[in-house]
This record gives sequence, structure tokens and C-alpha cells, in this order.
Amino acid sequence: MNIHYKDQLEKAGLRFSGLSPDGILPEVVEYPDHPWFIAVQYHPELKSRPFAPHPLFAGFVGAAVAKAKQV
Repeated sequence: MNIHYKDQLEKAGLRFSGLSPDGILPEVVEYPDHPWFIAVQYHPELKSRPFAPHPLFAGFVGAAVAKAKQV
């Protein structure tokens, strides 16, 4: 993601919730008005195990289950 568009994207509702240690590169972005939208530039699957999923995977599955109950 090009950080030069940060201001425009924030005005459109995107939240930059994680930046690289130097504050230059976006690492995590979220869209709060969406039922479940998060994008990461790292690899949460490397910290996931079948009975100990990374919180991103657990959150995604939880949101999918909640949405399925609405249908």
C-alpha cells in the first residue's frame, strides 16, 4: 500500500492500526464500518496451530459464524 494515499484513505474510513517500526509502511489496516475487514502485511498463519489459532483467524471464523446465524 502506498503510504502517500494515507490521508485520502483515512477520510474514506480506512483505519491504519499498525505501522512498521519506522512509521513509514502500513502493516495493518481496518475498516471499522464493515462487519469484518482487516488486512495485514505479516504472516499470522506462522503463529497459528489447530487448537491455538492466531486471533485473526479466530476472529474471522467467529464473524463468519455470527453472519451465518443471521441468514
